Amino acid sequence: MSHDLFDSSAPATDSYNASQIEVLEGLEPVRRRPGMYIGGTDERALHHLAAEVIDNSMDEAVAGHANRIEVTLDVGNRLTIVDNGRGMPVDPHPKFPGKSALEVILTMLHSGGKFEGKAYATSGGLHGVGVSVVNALSVDTEIEVARGKQLYRQRFSRGTPLAPLEELGPTPNRRGTSVSFVPDPEIFGEHGRFKPQRLYRMARSKAYLFAGVEIRWKCAPELIGDDTPAEAVFQFPGGLADHLKEQIGTRECATAEPFVGRQDFPGDQGRAEWAIAWPLWSDGSYSWYCNTIPTPAGGTHEAGLRAALTKGLRAFGELIGQKKAAQITAEDVFNGGEMMLSVFIRDPQFQSQTKDRLSSPEAARFTENAVRDHFDHFLSDNMDRGRALLGLILERMDERLKRKAEREVKRKTATSARKLRLPGKLTDCANDGPEGTELFIVEGDSAGGSAKQARDRKTQAILPIRGKILNVASASADKIRANQEIADLALALGCGMRKDCDADRLRYEKIVIMTDADVDGAHIATLLMTFFFQEMPDIVRNGHVYLAQPPLYRLTAGSTSAYARDDEHRAELEATLFKGKKVEVGRFKGLGEMNPNQLKETTMDPATRSMLRVTLPQEYEERHLVKDLVDRLMGKHPEHRFQFIQANAASLDEAAIDA
Repeated sequence: MSHDLFDSSAPATDSYNASQIEVLEGLEPVRRRPGMYIGGTDERALHHLAAEVIDNSMDEAVAGHANRIEVTLDVGNRLTIVDNGRGMPVDPHPKFPGKSALEVILTMLHSGGKFEGKAYATSGGLHGVGVSVVNALSVDTEIEVARGKQLYRQRFSRGTPLAPLEELGPTPNRRGTSVSFVPDPEIFGEHGRFKPQRLYRMARSKAYLFAGVEIRWKCAPELIGDDTPAEAVFQFPGGLADHLKEQIGTRECATAEPFVGRQDFPGDQGRAEWAIAWPLWSDGSYSWYCNTIPTPAGGTHEAGLRAALTKGLRAFGELIGQKKAAQITAEDVFNGGEMMLSVFIRDPQFQSQTKDRLSSPEAARFTENAVRDHFDHFLSDNMDRGRALLGLILERMDERLKRKAEREVKRKTATSARKLRLPGKLTDCANDGPEGTELFIVEGDSAGGSAKQARDRKTQAILPIRGKILNVASASADKIRANQEIADLALALGCGMRKDCDADRLRYEKIVIMTDADVDGAHIATLLMTFFFQEMPDIVRNGHVYLAQPPLYRLTAGSTSAYARDDEHRAELEATLFKGKKVEVGRFKGLGEMNPNQLKETTMDPATRSMLRVTLPQEYEERHLVKDLVDRLMGKHPEHRFQFIQANAASLDEAAIDA
C-alpha cells in the first residue's frame, strides 16, 4: 500500500491556499448559483419569481390583512404585483444602522417576518429568501410601500440599492406593497420573457385557494394572444369546489356530487380544504398546495389524503358486506380521480427552496383526521352514492390485479415465437424483458439499415417508419385505427392505446424517436410526439419517450474532428475547439448517409450519445397549457396555427437572423 499521503518527502503544492477560498456576500450567491434558489434558469424558474412575489401578497391575505391583489404584465417584461395589506416595514432596522427594514428584506438572504410566526400564523415563505432572490435576479426592481398614510419608494438593480429609501409624501387612501421587477436577461437568456397565459393561470389558481381574496389581472394588449384576456377579476367564494367544477365541466362522474369540504385542524394548527371527483373516464389530475404554494410532487399532506380515502372505502365495503374492498389500495382510489387538496399549517417543511414536496410529518396526521370523518359521512349518508363510488373503485382494483397477474406470468415462449406477434419490419432485440431495452423509431429503410448495423443487438430494437405518420390530433378514431404505420407501432410497443394504454405492458424501457437533424425530421418527431401524447399518455408521463440528438455537421481540422447538433453548436465549436483553424465542414443529409460507426458513436451508444427525455408537467395548469398548445398547433383548425405563426413570426425571424 502506498503511503504517499503521509510522506513528508512528497512534493507540496501552493495552488490551493487561503486565497482560493471565496466568501460570497449579500446576494452574490444567488446570482452565481440561481439553481440553488429557484431550481434553474429555464422558463419554469423564471415564473417561480412571479410566484414568490404573489405568494407574499397571498400570505397577507390569508393572515387577514389584505383582500385584493393586482397582477400586471407590461411591455418591457415588467411584472408588477400590488396588494392592499399592511405594507413592508420601512422603519430603521435595529441591527443594521442606516438601513430600513425594507432594504434589509430586499438585500439580505434569510430576512423576513415569517420565522417566529408572530407576523404570520401560516405562510408560504419560510427561509426569508423569496423577494430578495427576485431582487437579485432582476435588472430593475422598484418597491412602493403605502404605510401609515405615507408613501415610500426604493429602487434596486441586480440586488443593489440605487438610492436610499425615499419618502414621497402622504397617501391617505392607499395602503399595502407594490413590487415591480424586470428579470435579468443575463440570468435567464432565451427563457427570460414572461408568458401571459402562464401568469394568468397562476393568478386564477391562487384565487381558488383562498375564497377571501380578489385577484385582478391586467396585461398590455400587445403582449396577449387569443387565449388570454387583457383584464380579468378572480374571486371564487366556493374555493376549490369552484375550481373542480370548472375542471370537470360536463363529464359524467361516479357520484352526482363531488366530495368537497374544509376542516380546521385541532389546536389552531391550521386547516385543510379539498375537492375530489371521480369521472367515469379520465386520465386523472392532482393538485396539492400548502399555504397556497403548489407542491406538484405531493408530500405528507397527500399521504394523509390517500390514507383517509383508502381506509374510508375499505370501511364502507365492510359495512355493506363487500369483502373484496379489503384489497383496495390508494392506487385504485386515486387513478383517474380529479383531486385537489389545500392545507394551511404552521412552520411547514419542504424538501427544497422551490417547495415541490411537503415533508412536515404532522401534515399527514392532521389531513387524514380532517378528511376521514367527512368522507365516511359522504359515503354512508347516501348509500346509493357510496355503492356507486365503491363499485367504480372495485372495477379499477380488478383491473390492477389483472395487470399484476399478467406481469407475474413468466415469458416462457422462445424469442422467435414472441416475434411472430410483432410487425415484420421490426428488428427486435435479443432480451426478453423490457429492462434496459430501447426501441429506436427511425425514418425510412436507409436510416433503418444504418441503425441496424450500429445497434447493440442485445438491447436495441429498430422500427423503420415510412416518412410522416398520420397526424392523430386532426384524425378521426376510425382513421387512426385503420392506419398501418400506427398499427405497427402499437403492436411493437405492446401497451395498448387510449383507455387501454397500460405503461406496465410496454415492451421496451426507452422509446427513442430518431429522425434526421433537419426540418423534415423535426416535423416527423413532432407527429410522433403528438401520437404518444394523445394515444399513449402514460408512457410519456412515466418518462419512457426520448428524442435522439443526431448531428447535422461533422467538423474536421487536421487530426481533430467533432460533431455539431445544429448551426449554433457549430459556431460554438468553431469559436472554441477549432479557434483560428481552417475547418472542413461536412453536412449530413440524413441518418442514412452516416456510416454505422458514426451513427453509433454520436447517437446510439449510451456511453457517448445525448438524448432529450419527453415528459409531461406535474401541475394541472402546466399540463393544460401543453394540451392547449398541441390542440392549437396540431389540431383540426388551421386558423389556430396561422394565428400562432403570425404571433411568433417576428421572434422566429430574429432567431434566423441570429443563426
